[in-house]
Amino acid sequence: MLDIRLLAQDPETFAARLARRGKGIDLEPVFALDRRRRELIQRSDELRHRKGKAEEAMKTADKKGPDFAAFRDEMRTVANEIKVLEESLKVVEAELDERALYLPNLPDDAVPEGASADENPVVRVWGEKPVFDFEPLEHDRLGEKTGLLDFERAVKITGARFTVYRGGAARLERALINFMLEQHTTAHGYTEILPPFMVNATSMQGTGQFPKFREEAFEMEKDGFFLVPTAEVPVTNLHRDEILDGKRLPVRYAAYTPCFRREAGSYGKDTRGLIRQHQFNKVELVQFTTPEDSARAHEELTGHAEKILQLLGLHYRVVDLCAGDLGNAAARTYDLEVWLPGQNAYREISSCSNFRDFQSRRAAIRFRAEAGKKPQLVHTLNGSGLAIGRTVVAVLENYQTADGRVRIPEVLRPFMRGDAFIEPESAEMI
Repeated sequence: MLDIRLLAQDPETFAARLARRGKGIDLEPVFALDRRRRELIQRSDELRHRKGKAEEAMKTADKKGPDFAAFRDEMRTVANEIKVLEESLKVVEAELDERALYLPNLPDDAVPEGASADENPVVRVWGEKPVFDFEPLEHDRLGEKTGLLDFERAVKITGARFTVYRGGAARLERALINFMLEQHTTAHGYTEILPPFMVNATSMQGTGQFPKFREEAFEMEKDGFFLVPTAEVPVTNLHRDEILDGKRLPVRYAAYTPCFRREAGSYGKDTRGLIRQHQFNKVELVQFTTPEDSARAHEELTGHAEKILQLLGLHYRVVDLCAGDLGNAAARTYDLEVWLPGQNAYREISSCSNFRDFQSRRAAIRFRAEAGKKPQLVHTLNGSGLAIGRTVVAVLENYQTADGRVRIPEVLRPFMRGDAFIEPESAEMI
């Protein structure tokens, strides 16, 4: 949620910064409400001053004289006017707050200009593309041929955009979760969290999913709960309505959760395979920092996600999302795009974002730098460390062999019974 005071102080600059997103954001209703809010406050202040003068005059007036009665009547009239104005102010402020919830975050000054993903600059590239002496398959075709992935039965069980993992693929998913959590907790200093996989509407609003993206959520109407779209939601809301000790910042959490998304509006895109599923697993990294440290923490968190790809030996690149491609709540985002030889393309496997105080203002998460000091809003950051299903895709495509097996990266073998290969689960070979 944005600080409406910034809008009031310099509306032109505020509008210009939001316009960098290039999505036709109409601020005039917000500006009109803010003008009305300030008018009501100014008028209320004037009336309070007038009421105060009438009260002072009553103290020296003869209580039985006409002046006292006039001052008394004026005070009562003004008090009633103030009450009406206060009620009007509550209505205006409530509407202003509601409209503010729909506004996206202001892009950082460092965010590059651009209107779409096609204009995202590449920051760095790691590793080399693998070379094959055969035509590498896409993961869905490879999974079907080897019996590792069963899309047809998932449709029978549930519907489109669900998958059944079998044998080595199921073990690979589990191994990746364990490997990532071990790396982030032992090497990167995160505390592991296993949160609820269902949250309430207040939690969804606190991180920016609601109200704008409510249609994306899987809702359990009878209970008032929502399946988590990402561990970002429950983990960030751990400290909702709290004041943290500034001396203990940064706070770093790593959490595994399944994630559930309707993917509304994405039908027809990435309908094959594991890339865009209604249910998928993810390890999420969340940090709470001071405003002064959040830019550095953003680079650090991105590096932690990158380390997973490096340890897995997967070629990738980092792109700096331009203003027109930023997510709604993000002030700045780096996307990690892994190389998929079967698709002959880079695909996003992690988004690492700095939200600054956008989420903490919604969720009332503050810190106190020193005893007696006024609390300040923390800065929140998060990133996938990594998306598990997409990492399975990357391992299958990059480590496939001509005989239908999949070589297991060295770092995963302790989590995979020491095996060097994932063997096909069916007699049908490539």
